[in-house]
Amino acid sequence: MTIALVTHPACLDHDTGPGHPEHADRLRAVLAALGEERFPNLLRLEAPRAVAAQLEAAHSAQHVARIMGIDVPQGAIAALDADTIVSAGSVEAALRAAGGAVLAVDLVMEGKAGAAFVAVRPPGHHAEPGRAMGFCLFNNVAVAAQHARSRWALRRIAVADFDVHHGNGTQDAFWDDPELFFASTHQSPFYPGSGDRHERGAANNIANAPLAAGSGSEAFRRAWRDDLLPALDAFAPELLIISAGFDAHRRDPLAQLMLDTDDYAWITGELVALAGRHARGRVISQLEGGYDLTALAECSAAHVQALYGSGSATPS
Repeated sequence: MTIALVTHPACLDHDTGPGHPEHADRLRAVLAALGEERFPNLLRLEAPRAVAAQLEAAHSAQHVARIMGIDVPQGAIAALDADTIVSAGSVEAALRAAGGAVLAVDLVMEGKAGAAFVAVRPPGHHAEPGRAMGFCLFNNVAVAAQHARSRWALRRIAVADFDVHHGNGTQDAFWDDPELFFASTHQSPFYPGSGDRHERGAANNIANAPLAAGSGSEAFRRAWRDDLLPALDAFAPELLIISAGFDAHRRDPLAQLMLDTDDYAWITGELVALAGRHARGRVISQLEGGYDLTALAECSAAHVQALYGSGSATPS
């Protein structure tokens, strides 16, 4: 099976300033881990720019115009909020990040790839329909979901989010739509403060499994095995999108969920199997968080390996 790796050099030019955890070395670490020597048969493609119509399917026109209008002098940075920093290269990076998600949808729908990993920054799952927040400018997975509807007429699209922070923006974008499903494990109580179990969506299309700090592998796997995977199975998505954050790893400096690299291989394998049952195997994955470079590299490689399914140890 062909796996696509979608990225773009412009995503390295999103400068968040000294000391910010979401920095360009994160993407460098991921791309190094997915280098051609270890993964020689990845279909490597550059992300196109998303266009305004694609962005406005998931965001208000005012929000899209606000982000597109960011004008920061070269070498300077500006703050949209306490966490979300932009620079001269940020708009281009954000357009490529969302555009990569759109391309990934087209690749799997056209049969050019069985699955796709979109290795870009800035991340997206905190961006709400009308607001940037939590390092995120556009909600890349929401843009992907809306593109899958408009271009490919899909009726049931699901996002599975295992980032350590709750994907409040994705939940907000999906809340009122019975054709969109959002499932998430995340540390709680924790930023951004959403994601309680009682948050179910207007059509029972939201499934949250909050986990206490220190929960570890057993609780994480039980939440997916007993709650979230059955909910996704019942929804039977025609396309499965993963918000792939690796910041629940025990090495990560921003959280304390205490997962191991094997947990990411396991959940990816479970999601690939689910997509095989319902979505003709169609999976796209979008990089979200992960702030320890060693853990991020290891987990990204394990995640992409698992996208190949249960075949040989070497992708082919």
